[in-house]
Amino acid sequence: MRRQPTITVHQVRAVLAGAYRHGIDPVPLLQAAQIPPLLLGDDRARITSTQFSRLFRALYRSTGDEFLGLASAPSRPGTFAMMCYAVLGCRDLGGAMARGIDFYRLFPSGPDLELRVEDGRAHFYVRNELAGDEGRFLTECMLIVWHRLCSWLIGRRITLRQTQFVHPSPPHRDEYQVLFGCPVRFGERHSGATFDPGWLSAPLVRDEVEVDRMLRRAPFDLLSRRAYGTTVAEQVRRALVQRLRGTPRLPTLPEVAERLAVSPATLRRRLNQEGTCFRQLKDQVRRDAAIAGLAEGGEPIAELAARLGFSEDTAFHRAFRRWTGTTPGAYRTGRATGGPARTAEEPRGRQEV
Repeated sequence: MRRQPTITVHQVRAVLAGAYRHGIDPVPLLQAAQIPPLLLGDDRARITSTQFSRLFRALYRSTGDEFLGLASAPSRPGTFAMMCYAVLGCRDLGGAMARGIDFYRLFPSGPDLELRVEDGRAHFYVRNELAGDEGRFLTECMLIVWHRLCSWLIGRRITLRQTQFVHPSPPHRDEYQVLFGCPVRFGERHSGATFDPGWLSAPLVRDEVEVDRMLRRAPFDLLSRRAYGTTVAEQVRRALVQRLRGTPRLPTLPEVAERLAVSPATLRRRLNQEGTCFRQLKDQVRRDAAIAGLAEGGEPIAELAARLGFSEDTAFHRAFRRWTGTTPGAYRTGRATGGPARTAEEPRGRQEV
């Protein structure tokens, strides 16, 4: 099974804001999602995409609101589905986006969306971003859903040139490149995404049967689905994840470069242009696999460390504390801060491969 990137605790706190606002106890929601509530107290904590999807669904049921209680007014369940059916009859993506925007304008408290073409670029804006973490999170979700829905409608991933947000740069800004696969700017006048206007003439390729099927999983799949593998960073990440399934030894940069048919120097340069590097991607793949293994399975910690390519337990425990601020054992038992008492699975040795 392909591993999804893990989710920062900042996103978990933001999505729970609607529950707090409506007087809903978040603890049962977290328990239903199999998320230890104490994880919310650690800024470095992360959860799996599966856990986040469970939490999203639990919030959806509890609030009865497609915006999860985060907006100034609720969006009744079924609204998004009707918008999808409304755009299906359009000839091309530009018409579909315009119709979708008009659809949401029927609701006085709905999202204020705008599509504009100028200076040789198409700009899609979310103009009424609310204040606070919940407003930031809702705006990000809208951009992700619209981008992936539009890409799904035409059967091709729309390459974004840039995304931008009104809110200032958050502590977890590195997460955004994974979400959008393009440069991201903060503190701008409007929140939105920019892309080549040629995409607007792309014909829609979906029919009502496919929309029905997609809606059974929406918007959860649209939010959690991986990027389409078109950025160099995503191609490298996919190569690392695939290798990790079959062997505890992750490939080296020259090996990945050979697989992608480029020189090591070219691969380094392209990753640098995307704001990352091979070492960082390798670290993220190990981190996400470790968190998923601890959260979703009963594999002994020593075996998990070996499977992830750590030759000694100590190196795994040290890396996991750097990633999350806690130890593997504490993470598995839900103790998000502080070191656990020594157990039989405490680390031995020092070397990492």
